[in-house]
Amino acid sequence: MQITVERDVFKLAQVFTISRGSRTEAKVLTVKVEDEGHVGWGECVPYARYGETLENVTDLIESVKGPVTRAGLYTLPAGAARNALDCALWDLECKKAGKRAWELAGLPAPKPEVTAYTLSLAEPAEMQAQAAKNAFRPLLKIKLGTPDDMARLEAVRAGAPKSTIIVDANEGWSAEVYADLAPHLVRLGVALVEQPLPAGDDDALIGMERPVPVCADESAHDCSTLSKLKGKYDVVNIKLDKTGGLTEALKLREAALAEGYKVMVGCMVGSSLAMAPATLVAQGAMVTDLDGPLLLAEDRDTPLVFDDMGVHPPSAALWG
Repeated sequence: MQITVERDVFKLAQVFTISRGSRTEAKVLTVKVEDEGHVGWGECVPYARYGETLENVTDLIESVKGPVTRAGLYTLPAGAARNALDCALWDLECKKAGKRAWELAGLPAPKPEVTAYTLSLAEPAEMQAQAAKNAFRPLLKIKLGTPDDMARLEAVRAGAPKSTIIVDANEGWSAEVYADLAPHLVRLGVALVEQPLPAGDDDALIGMERPVPVCADESAHDCSTLSKLKGKYDVVNIKLDKTGGLTEALKLREAALAEGYKVMVGCMVGSSLAMAPATLVAQGAMVTDLDGPLLLAEDRDTPLVFDDMGVHPPSAALWG
């Protein structure tokens, strides 16, 4: 078994801004696992919020010497490196077995899922223009997390009066700001608020009225973090780059649902290869947010299909 990792850069269709900064390209790591004449592929997006860089994630991937199994990857921490390797091994297993990933996982054949489309953080007038341009989309996600969010939220609702709106504060609010905004979120028909408080300060959510469902993102990584969410959150955002791959993501979905949480399936800004395994986890989710490829100006050679039905499962030529 041979494992190789390469850096790939995909230009974004436009500047993408959240409360932590802006970017014009998606920098990803592509992992290739070769064994017995078959090749499996995986992708990860190292995330600075979790102390990940292209360099240290590459080093971690290259520290793994084959042969290795998905179970054997649990010597690595949950995160981007394990994600790319895990997904590449799933793809490799599919090609060896001549089966699709959902068959190997014992799941029904996946169907398209309506996905959110993310509006970049900008001045209210620009966000209203973005919303109007995408008002045909059934689900819009707004990046917020600043002291001036009320004007932005009003602007987006004016631009897309019929779309369902979810809000991602990216840890940018305090408990006081969230409490002040909550009634307005209800008034404007917001369906979900993602990570309103910093992960280290989210105990303030305990006992707080939550008129709009609150989703854990930075506070939720893999199954080991689930116990820390009790009393704070209603929804768990599952991202493969946080769980450390599809294997753990499927376990987390099952565990979260068993404990009464609803599930959101999200992504970093990456290509169709990164989104492909997540389409399995997204089946029946409360919210699917796999719009990474929609934000790109360029994608993989065999990209995912997005249409009025949503994001479709991958072709075998792409993954799984």
